[in-house]
Amino acid sequence: MGKTRLSIVILGALLSFAALSDDKLGNSISYDELFRPQFHYSPPLAWMNDPNGMVYRDGEYHLFFQYHPYSTVWGPMHWGHAVSTDLVHWENLPIALYPDKNGTIFSGSAVDDPQNTSGLGHDGQPPLVAIYTQHDHIEHDLGGSDRYQTQGISYSVDNGRTWTTYKDNPVLDNPGIRDFRDPKVVWFEPQQKWVMVLAAFDHIRFYSSKNLKDWVFESQFSGWGASEGVLECPDLVEISIEGENTKKHVLIASITSTAPNGGSGTQYFIGEFDGKTFQLDDEEKTLLKPTPAVFPTGRIFADFEAGLGGWSTSGDAFSVTAGPGPETSPMLSSGNGGDESTGTARSPEFEIKEPYVNFRILGGDFENSLGIQLRVDNQIVRRDTGNGNNRHTARSWDVREFRGKTARIELFDKAKGNLGQLAVDDIVFANTPAEAKIIPARWVDYGTDNYAGVTWANAPDDRVLFLGWMSNWRYAMKVPTERWRSAMTVAREMSLVRTNGSLELRSFPVGEMNANREHTGSMKQSIVNGELDLTIPLKVDSPLLDLELSIETLEAETVTLRFANAIGQALEFRVNPTDGRYELDRSKSGITDFFEGFTALQTAPMPADATTHSVRVLIDHSSVEIFVNGGQTVMTALVFPEAPYRQISLSTPGSVQLNSADAYRVASIWSKK
Repeated sequence: MGKTRLSIVILGALLSFAALSDDKLGNSISYDELFRPQFHYSPPLAWMNDPNGMVYRDGEYHLFFQYHPYSTVWGPMHWGHAVSTDLVHWENLPIALYPDKNGTIFSGSAVDDPQNTSGLGHDGQPPLVAIYTQHDHIEHDLGGSDRYQTQGISYSVDNGRTWTTYKDNPVLDNPGIRDFRDPKVVWFEPQQKWVMVLAAFDHIRFYSSKNLKDWVFESQFSGWGASEGVLECPDLVEISIEGENTKKHVLIASITSTAPNGGSGTQYFIGEFDGKTFQLDDEEKTLLKPTPAVFPTGRIFADFEAGLGGWSTSGDAFSVTAGPGPETSPMLSSGNGGDESTGTARSPEFEIKEPYVNFRILGGDFENSLGIQLRVDNQIVRRDTGNGNNRHTARSWDVREFRGKTARIELFDKAKGNLGQLAVDDIVFANTPAEAKIIPARWVDYGTDNYAGVTWANAPDDRVLFLGWMSNWRYAMKVPTERWRSAMTVAREMSLVRTNGSLELRSFPVGEMNANREHTGSMKQSIVNGELDLTIPLKVDSPLLDLELSIETLEAETVTLRFANAIGQALEFRVNPTDGRYELDRSKSGITDFFEGFTALQTAPMPADATTHSVRVLIDHSSVEIFVNGGQTVMTALVFPEAPYRQISLSTPGSVQLNSADAYRVASIWSKK
């Protein structure tokens, strides 16, 4: 990208949000706006997403991040910068990396190069080296090539305060892969070399280098876990197994869609890395073995090979077309005018004879405004929607109770915006149900709002320290904040624990957080029948809360921990042994109408033998983070209550034993200006 082209990109960003530029480094920012996090990192103002370049050097934890300083929505990416000495309190620093002739600055990593392998240090000062993706927006939009993402480096010899761009960037050219980005670089001690882990559409690639400038392709990892989306922000860490004198390599990879509760999420894989290839452990292969889809033969009602075939449409959305992405067969799609088009499609009437209606569907997962439904006697009796991506999934309706009745199938699209369309194919009446392909994955966090997390390089004391972006790409640019948008999770320490013969990756708030809280109240063991108000005995007096409790479910079908405010808004976390899951319900948590799917129930699997549940809950002005049984299960979610949650209760329709409860008031990490 030449200087003229780059200037056009930057000028557009400046004009779009010029008002923010006067205080873009935080002057006069008070950190007391509505919903502003008080013990999570957020930039003084403007847009932020992925954490980048996290590295420890000389007592400082560096946090860089994807930053658009001239808007509260995603735009030409820079690297923002903050530092901390305790992983809790943060000092904002000036922008570290700006777009240049090679493009804007996407995600990446940073390393301490104490041996000056790069040759970029001088005057006896070894460099910090940042390795990142550069995105050529002009090539992307107008060039007609897939090679618009390359990897570049910059370096600093003053502990990250100023940065020099390497003159011979890019250091790694694009081999022709559209999504070729987010390099995480680690030092591989056994072979005295640097290893780069890079996301390349639906797989992970490994490169190696002796000097951070010349890179050699080593191998790729694919075919396991969730991959029906674009992979991003990979990481490779070595973690000790608790209670054992051994370590394992853990590969972390985020994915833009198909997370367990919709949208973007982060998964992990456990295995061995030999400097060239990453191999899954055998037990991991067993856990992650997919279950194939089943789509029985039957009476074909509609396959759209010859067009609409008697279906009627209204609006401008629906037509028969080839599917998006890898799905190329003709299907009935609402993407005729893109995501913004709306309309309906209706089938001819038919008599229900077979017990199952099977079909394939893809597209957005907005059940109230986008989907397929079955009408019997003009009443909607079945409804379904997409899976949040552009790949077919098999679905089935059990219609045995309606045999002999006249029915009609309808598709509807009232959704606009990203993935505001769906497509349906192969509607078949059959004697057995279709079953979707099950692709198991292991998730760092089951909540909707922990994405693109990576670990700090060079962390002291062999600790593995993790931080994620606390948002979800489905609604990140729509959340109800002004002047600033997005925050990070709290810093977490990762560990590997062997449970029932299998290894699990766990994460828990760093111990340094305990110095930033003050104990307010405790409760000892008691039996709860019905509802117990925890507010007064725990002396809850602050909306910034750190709550720890332990419960035994006994015979309870569900146990609900409820956080409410004075105007009737409430967030609920439920332990549900009947269905074998934990649930997070933010349907009445506050402002939710900025995104249709925001109110959907979030769930996480519960270990089959779990009867005691140790729960830690962190509540800030616009987020909740829940850690169950020492981080065995984690759920992170954004919430936007219009008044602080100051009322806490524990309830059950049966009985539950409260073993203990402790509440802490958390201090703000931001000084008032």
